[in-house]
Amino acid sequence: MMKRIFTLLTICSFTYSVYAQAPEKMSYQAVVRDPGGELVKSSSISMKISILQDSETGTAIYVETQTKTTNENGLVTLEIGSGSVVTGTFPGIDWSTGLYFLKTETDPAGGTDYTITGTCQLLSVPYAMYAETAGSTNGKSGHYIGESFGGGLVFWVDQSGQHGLICSMTDLSASQIWSDVATTLIGATAQSDWDGQGNTNAIVEQSITTSAADLCDSYINADYGTGIFSDWYLPSLDQFKLLFYARYMLNKFLDTDGNSNTTAIVKNFYWSSSEQNSTLAWEFDFGYGYFNDYDKSGTDYVRAVRSF
Repeated sequence: MMKRIFTLLTICSFTYSVYAQAPEKMSYQAVVRDPGGELVKSSSISMKISILQDSETGTAIYVETQTKTTNENGLVTLEIGSGSVVTGTFPGIDWSTGLYFLKTETDPAGGTDYTITGTCQLLSVPYAMYAETAGSTNGKSGHYIGESFGGGLVFWVDQSGQHGLICSMTDLSASQIWSDVATTLIGATAQSDWDGQGNTNAIVEQSITTSAADLCDSYINADYGTGIFSDWYLPSLDQFKLLFYARYMLNKFLDTDGNSNTTAIVKNFYWSSSEQNSTLAWEFDFGYGYFNDYDKSGTDYVRAVRSF
């Protein structure tokens, strides 16, 4: 799977007391690549981390710097809130007010020449609500449909209650073609009814530059309660069925969360990652709940999902 940003994998968690209004630390992991796309392996790097308010270019209410060493796979691990503070206090952030964005700046040489920059919005309900629901396991056996978790909303959970599927809180496009390669049959690797991740990988690896799968593969989103996530993909046929069955809980949340940056699933056609043949792929109509094979050069809505 090819990414266009340096953060390929991030895992994030908060340490807080039961009655705390804000987290004290955020554990952060990222795979670091240099501007040429090469992994920065077993190297001392420096990072500047900022929490921005209201927009991607908003005021930095907290800034810190850290120096860490990547492992042999280019992975770096740090705890936001424990670095050298430049401005603000991490525990003092009031997560219930406004929108927040996480900005990371990295110097792969370990200095202060930050050549790699990434910013993403922390999309979630206010922290107090998170601590009351997804952040607390008291009285709960696991995750549940409609839960704000993992950068989106849970729409399916397995029997353990610990694993399932999450959809993004917004459409990535309202008019995106399935593929700009309309004559090449991708083959069985993109024709799975259940494996959206495998389908997406196959489509992206075909060097498609304009596709619904590419939008999902390049997407990154964050939830300040659970992490920053870049492992999104275009859902398969069967995954869309599960999404359709859960639409009541999902749209109820998205219509009432008070966040203008989240959008409910509309009554229209969405692309799946399941291919029909060399020129057709499967789309799903959320107005009537049925599948249709449609020309790859046609345009549909796109919503990303991820597994947990």
